[in-house]
Amino acid sequence: MRIIGDDRYLISAFAKRLGHCFLAMLLLISVLSLSACSRPRSRFETGVLRVNLGTEPPGLDWHTATDSTSFDVVSNLMVGLTQYTNKLTCAPSCAKSWEILDGGRRYVFHLRDDLRWTDGKPVTAYDFEYAWKRLLNPVTAAQYAFFLYDVVNAREYNTGKLKSADTLGIKAVDDHTFEVRLRKPAAYFIYLTAFCVSFPMRKDVVENWGDRWTEPEHFVTNGPFKLTKWQHEYKMELAANESYFDRVPQVKLIKMFMVPEASTAFALYENDELDFIDNRSFATPDVERYRNSPEYKNFPLLRANYLAFNVTKKPFTDVRIRKAVAMAIDRSIFPRILRRGERPATSWIPPALPGYSPDSGTKFDPAAARALLAEAGYPGGKGLPKAELLYPNRDDVRLTVEATQDQLKRNLGMEIELVNQEWKVYLATVRKDAPPMFRNSWGADFPDPETFMNLFTKDCGNNDTKWSDPRYDALIEAAQGELNAAKRADLYRQADVMLCREAVPIVPTFLATQNIMIKPWVTGIAINPLDLQFFKDVVVSDTEANQREIR
Repeated sequence: MRIIGDDRYLISAFAKRLGHCFLAMLLLISVLSLSACSRPRSRFETGVLRVNLGTEPPGLDWHTATDSTSFDVVSNLMVGLTQYTNKLTCAPSCAKSWEILDGGRRYVFHLRDDLRWTDGKPVTAYDFEYAWKRLLNPVTAAQYAFFLYDVVNAREYNTGKLKSADTLGIKAVDDHTFEVRLRKPAAYFIYLTAFCVSFPMRKDVVENWGDRWTEPEHFVTNGPFKLTKWQHEYKMELAANESYFDRVPQVKLIKMFMVPEASTAFALYENDELDFIDNRSFATPDVERYRNSPEYKNFPLLRANYLAFNVTKKPFTDVRIRKAVAMAIDRSIFPRILRRGERPATSWIPPALPGYSPDSGTKFDPAAARALLAEAGYPGGKGLPKAELLYPNRDDVRLTVEATQDQLKRNLGMEIELVNQEWKVYLATVRKDAPPMFRNSWGADFPDPETFMNLFTKDCGNNDTKWSDPRYDALIEAAQGELNAAKRADLYRQADVMLCREAVPIVPTFLATQNIMIKPWVTGIAINPLDLQFFKDVVVSDTEANQREIR
């Protein structure tokens, strides 16, 4: 592997083929060789932000991506009709204004006239019309197509009941006017216009370049940065977009590395080779060491971790066994293991959102769990087949699934086989045919209970449990159109009870926190419970205090 310039310590792709000890030795040799070099090295690169993605993004097509790694990149390359503030309100972006008409059933967005793609062509309402219709086109197979199901005829078109996109309530009236008609009012609809999957898209680029349209030589974007380099399994580079309609970012370049091992990434941060890291690069021992550092910050997220069942695979076709597993897991153990301020969870709706109830889910009760297992025909776990539990390759995830494995063995006599896969492979496996059990997490796409509850509806492309219930879908449907806040919250609460206590296709385990380290020469890092990382306001300053050099 060729190691170039100041990136010579970041050996992510090569590291994947090396043993951990050899990797540590290589890193040490790199640091020592630099120390012996006569040329001084600055502690940072002026105007350059260096971060760790942790893994290769599965893809940058925001219609087929579903993961936070991909969205972290896309959110810095693209903007939509609106954009989130750090207070999670929607501010104008491509749309300078909008009107809500017909009792909340029609939105008319008025686009700015100075919008440009990175190749100089104007961004128009037709780019939004094409993008939204492509998201809903069954051929795209977008798991996030359900996001636009409030649009007139969207569900029918996406599921093949209607063949023509012309029937959709989506229309570019002219270059600067975009109209959306909804089948019913939806209090959360404006939030959807700030999320990745609703961003505009260039028809000519997508159709000319096929699967390669997101490679740097073809990719056109409209956000604060543009993709200039993508060395797969190693690094991406995002340069400031000089034609961005808003203030051009002060950071001229973002280097996004793909270092999968948290301990390795953290060592790079300590050696001033990364400027910002988060949970992907932060093992528990490092949190303990740096908890009192001025560079360390911890904050709660609207992100829930859960154990999921594929309810079509035995033995979890039996709801009694799913309930037994739920009652055999002491959720309080996860914050004690991770020690990053996580909170145990038994409900799917987080406490910060309407509809939350601490009594929605099952409680830890090993005796009742064993009784259910015996009732299902497996007293003491005898005769119960070994179950596979799939999880993605991360150190903190490994700790939680090992704790789950131990508890199910001790409390139920259940044998669990842990299977580890790298991020892209894990996502593909779960999407295609999930094993009997898999560990997953879900971060809110917008600050409303709908973003959690619609995940387990029948038509949701992200529902990998294969569970569905018409009663649950009816509750979510009713909540979506309910304008009375108290009634709406109660509908979501009823659905939460069905999900977490009655049917149990998932076992909520804990609510995540974000743990970050920021070098003192970096300011402007966004902090919000959606964990949206917008780098357009970041400054890497060249102050006198930061001009010290390492020799």
